[in-house]
Amino acid sequence: MSLVTPPKVRKLQAALHAKAKRSPDCRFHQLYDKVYREDILAFAYRCCRANGGAAGVDGQTFEEIESYDLARWLGELTQELRTKTYRPQAVRRVWIPKPDGKQRPLGIPTVKDRVVQTAAVLVLDPIFEADLLPEQFAYRHGKSAIEAVKTVRALVEHGHGEVVDADLSGYFDSIPHTDLMKSVARRICDRQMLHLIKMWLEAPIEETDGRGRRRRTTRNKDEHRGTPQGSPISPLLSNLYMRRFVLGWKVLGYERMFDARIVNYADDLVICCRGNADKAMSAMRQMMKRLKLTVNEAKTHIRYLPDESFDFLGYTIGRCYAFRTGKPYIGMKPSSKALRRIRRRISEATARPWFYADVQDRVRTLNRMMIGWANYFCLGPVGRAYGAIDRHAQHRLRQWLRRKHKVPGRGTSRFPAKNLYEVFGLVRLEQQRRIVSWAPA
Repeated sequence: MSLVTPPKVRKLQAALHAKAKRSPDCRFHQLYDKVYREDILAFAYRCCRANGGAAGVDGQTFEEIESYDLARWLGELTQELRTKTYRPQAVRRVWIPKPDGKQRPLGIPTVKDRVVQTAAVLVLDPIFEADLLPEQFAYRHGKSAIEAVKTVRALVEHGHGEVVDADLSGYFDSIPHTDLMKSVARRICDRQMLHLIKMWLEAPIEETDGRGRRRRTTRNKDEHRGTPQGSPISPLLSNLYMRRFVLGWKVLGYERMFDARIVNYADDLVICCRGNADKAMSAMRQMMKRLKLTVNEAKTHIRYLPDESFDFLGYTIGRCYAFRTGKPYIGMKPSSKALRRIRRRISEATARPWFYADVQDRVRTLNRMMIGWANYFCLGPVGRAYGAIDRHAQHRLRQWLRRKHKVPGRGTSRFPAKNLYEVFGLVRLEQQRRIVSWAPA
C-alpha cells in the first residue's frame, strides 16, 4: 500500500510546483531548511522504511533505529542538518546480474543518507517536475513504463516505422558532475542545497571482494562524474540530465527536420522516425558526445518495422497477428528475455536451497512473483507467454514437492495439475487474464 503524503508536505510541494510552472526562469532559494523540517524528515523516513532495502556501510538497519528510539534518531539527524555538520557516508556497491551475463552496479547508501536524500527529493521534485518533458516517462507521478511502451507502439503504428534503438553505456556512472550541477543550479540557488547534492555525488564507493575485504574508491570525485544507481536522489538527477538531450533535440530542430520523436525511460531511449533514421542516429551520436555520454555501438541499431522488431522495456514491438483472423498488425508482447528472466526466477524459488521451506510459503512466493510479472506484462497477445509461465511453474512446483516428499518418478500421479491449483493454491495466469482487467488481448 502506498503512503499518503501528509497535508502540509503536499501543500508545500503544490506551492513549489505552481511557482516553477508559472515562472520558468525562477530560481529557488531557502530550500535547505525545508529538508530538515520535522514533518518532511519523518515522512522521508516512512518512505524509506516502506521501500526496505539492505543496510549501508555502517550496518545500521531500520529495526536498530526503532529500537534505539526513532524520535530521538530523527531529532539527532535534524540537529546535524541544522548545524550543517551532516556528512554522507560511503555508498556500498553490490553487483546485480543482467540478462546478458554481465553485472549492473547498484549503490546502497546508509539509512541516514537515504532518509536525507528522500527528504531532498520531496522538496526538489515538484520544482524540476515542472521542467521535465512529455517524452520522459521514468520516475514521474502519472507516468510509467507501460505508458512509454504504448507511446512507442502508437508512433510506429502511425507511420514512424524507422526506429533508432539506442543504448547508453553506464549512463548513471557517466553523468558529468559539472554539467549536471549547472542543470540543478538553473533552478536552485540555495548554496547549502547545492552543497548537499555535490556531497552525495562525490561520496566514496565501498566494495567487498570475494574474501570479505573492503575497498573504498573515490572514483566519482576524482573523475567528476557518476551518480550511484540505487540512491533516492539518482532518479531525479538522471531525469534532469537526460532532459538536456530531449530538449536539445527539439531546440536544434532535429524533431522537425527528421520527423523523429523521442521516448525516454531512464537510460532506455528510442527515436521513432518517419524516414531519415540514419541521419537521426548520426545526430544522436553527436549530441551524446557533446553531453559526455557514451553510445554503446554494439547495442544501438536501426530497426525497420514492420519487417523487423525491437525490444523496449521488456516488450518486443513489431508485427503481431490477430488471434481470430490472423490479420497482421503492429503490436507488442513480452520479450523472450523477459520470459527467460521470469522462468529463471521461478526455478531459483523452487531450487534445492528451499528444500525445507513450507509449501504454502513457496506457493505464496510463486504467486506474488507471477502476478507481479503479469501486472506489468499485460499488453498485447499475452496468452502464449502466460501459458509458458504456467507450465514452467507447474513443472517446477511439482518437482519441488516430489523431492520434498521423496516421491519416485515424475510425480504427476501424486501431484496432478488440478491439485497444484485447487489444493495448493498455485495461481494460473491463463485463467486470471480472463477474469481481471490487467491483461487485455
